[in-house]
Amino acid sequence: MTDDGTPAKFLSLLHPPVVIDRRTERVMLLVGAAALFAGYDVNIFGLATPQIQHALNIPENQVGLTLAYFRTAAVMALLIAASADLIGRRRLLLATIFGQAIFTLATAFAPNYLSFVAAQIFTRIFGYAEEMLCFVVVAEEIAAGARGWANSALVAFYFVGAGLASAFFAMIEILPYGWRALYFLGAIPLFLVGVLRRRLPETKRFENQRKSGLGVSALLALLRDIAVQYPLRVFTAISAAGAFGFAAAPATFLAQKYLQEAYHYSPGQTSLVLIPGGLLGLGLAIMAGRLSDRIGRKPVAITMVGLCGIGFFLFFGHGPAWAAPILWITAFLGYFSGETLIAGYALEIVPTHYRATIGGLRYLVEIGAGAAALALEGALYDGFHNHGPALQWLLVSLPIAMGALLLLPEPAGKSLEELAADA
Repeated sequence: MTDDGTPAKFLSLLHPPVVIDRRTERVMLLVGAAALFAGYDVNIFGLATPQIQHALNIPENQVGLTLAYFRTAAVMALLIAASADLIGRRRLLLATIFGQAIFTLATAFAPNYLSFVAAQIFTRIFGYAEEMLCFVVVAEEIAAGARGWANSALVAFYFVGAGLASAFFAMIEILPYGWRALYFLGAIPLFLVGVLRRRLPETKRFENQRKSGLGVSALLALLRDIAVQYPLRVFTAISAAGAFGFAAAPATFLAQKYLQEAYHYSPGQTSLVLIPGGLLGLGLAIMAGRLSDRIGRKPVAITMVGLCGIGFFLFFGHGPAWAAPILWITAFLGYFSGETLIAGYALEIVPTHYRATIGGLRYLVEIGAGAAALALEGALYDGFHNHGPALQWLLVSLPIAMGALLLLPEPAGKSLEELAADA
């Protein structure tokens, strides 16, 4: 591929709202491949929870708490992602992809519960940092008129990965070693992506910033300036992320388990919901991103957060079995689109030399709030003796996310430099 401005070919299939050149396509494909395998890796535990529970003797009221343990990885991931504001995006994206691959492979061979949890914590340290940095790269490399589309394209890659996980999960009863084979199959392509990612260029905005003299000695000044210059923007964006993460984390994690146990879907039937549903959600998520470039991030993000809440509330209300696929698609469309737009929001409204740090902080708060909700879900389950009403109660924080989004500036159609200057 060349960097001569030649229009891209592959990404044109996804109908970007502006012309994408070959350099930008290469960046998108290399970060998108990571999103694809993140979608695969993260969804394995949600899909195979009953099988992993049985193999590792995990009590029912400890399922949510187990994922809460995994989410403690966000603290270390924040430190890794924030360092990208000092040493660059490219170096860390190389390190994180290999770290994720190594510990995903280790998960496949975990002999007991404690080693499984440890392997998944390290997998997610690198995976969470990877996700934070992917959004930073997209924000810095994509034209102002296409950032919403680009963030949705990342969601599209994630949907494809989730679909692959669902396809392999349908064969869990015939695969050698069952759920362990799913993690093994997910690790191998990550090593390949790491090798290919050596061709990933550094973002132009970071290169320009580095020439201005930012170094390690500026770290304390950087943190001070964030607190002094952008306190309201940062607090509001992070509040939206935290409230959304609190409501969505338990719901998205337990949805596949609930589909199998409450709606009595077999692994094969579950995959028949997730794969076509994921493909439909993929197209709708891209449309939502394009729409946010046209009419604004704020109205689309608020709508998607509301759709997520309605979809999950009805899904966990345990209606008729025929309605479960419709409600699942509705809820996950709202979740993926809402989470992506909130993540992009936090990155668009701050300057380049704060972007990775703010992205990491946003992710830490969202993951941390989700971990707290997962731990609380276990206590609510003990009270209700049912995951459905417990998860419905946790959706109460979504109006806070919608209100916070309403207070943020509208970033659609503006350059990142304009948004920073407007603060």
